[in-house]
Amino acid sequence: MNAQRSVSLPMYLSNRAALLALWQGLRAHLVRAGIAGVPHALDWPNDHPAHWQDPQLLLSQSCGYPLTHALAGTVQLLGAFTYDAPGCEGILCRSQLVARQEHAHCTLADFRGLRVAFNSDDSQSGYNALRAAVAPLAHGGRFFASAMATGGHAASLAAVQQGRADLAAIDCVTFAGLGRDTPQAVAGLCTIGQTQPYPGLPLVTGSHTSASDILALQSALAAMVRDPAAAQALAALGITGFEPLPLARYQTCIDTRLQALALGYPALA
Repeated sequence: MNAQRSVSLPMYLSNRAALLALWQGLRAHLVRAGIAGVPHALDWPNDHPAHWQDPQLLLSQSCGYPLTHALAGTVQLLGAFTYDAPGCEGILCRSQLVARQEHAHCTLADFRGLRVAFNSDDSQSGYNALRAAVAPLAHGGRFFASAMATGGHAASLAAVQQGRADLAAIDCVTFAGLGRDTPQAVAGLCTIGQTQPYPGLPLVTGSHTSASDILALQSALAAMVRDPAAAQALAALGITGFEPLPLARYQTCIDTRLQALALGYPALA
C-alpha cells in the first residue's frame, strides 16, 4: 500500500471553506490521474520551508522568490494558477502598494522617511518586488525611516491600519481576496501604486516525484480548473486557470533582486 504524501495550498487563506471545496475536486482528479499516495485531507504546515523541502511532497504552493534559491533543487515546478484580481495578467501578478486613506494622494516617492512593513525578506511580493520599486528613489542605500518584519501579509496590513507602519506591498491576489472575504482587514486602506509584474505563486512537488507523476499532476490541475463541479470554489478563490511553466519564467525574481543591488539598495531601509 502506498503511503500518503503531503498536499497543501497554504498561501491564500482568506476563504478556507472554498479552499477545502476546491481540494475535494482536485483530489478526485489526482486519484483519477492514477497518482499514488493522494491524501484525504490537506496539510496546514506551520513551517513552510520544511514542508516545501520534503522530498515526498506531492503538491504545494510556494513563493516565487525562494524558488530561485532556497528551494532550488529541492522542489520541482509544476506551473501556476491564473487569477482574476486587479494587477493580474495571465500568470503574472503585481504587488499593490497599500497605505492608509490619509495617503491616498501620495506616490511612492512621498513615503521617503516614513515606515514600511513587510511579511518576510524572502518574499517576492512583500519584499523583493518592493525593494526594486524603491531602489531608484533611495539615497545612500536608504529610503524609509524604518522597516518592520511582520511575518505575514495580513499582519503587514494590520500594522499599516494601526499606524505602526505607513506602507506595505501586498500581492494583488491576497489583497483582492482579503477585500472580498474579510473586508475589515483592508478597511481604511488604499492603494497608491503597484510594482512591476512577476510570475505568480508556483505550484511545486517534491524532488522524489517521478516525471510521469509530474505530467499526471499537471493534467489533474488542468482538468480541475475546467471542471464545472469546481466552478463555484474556483470563482470564490479568483482562480481562472492553470498553466505549466518552465523554471526559467522565475528568472524575473532574480533579475528584480539584481536591479536593486545594482542601484545600491540591497535591503529595505
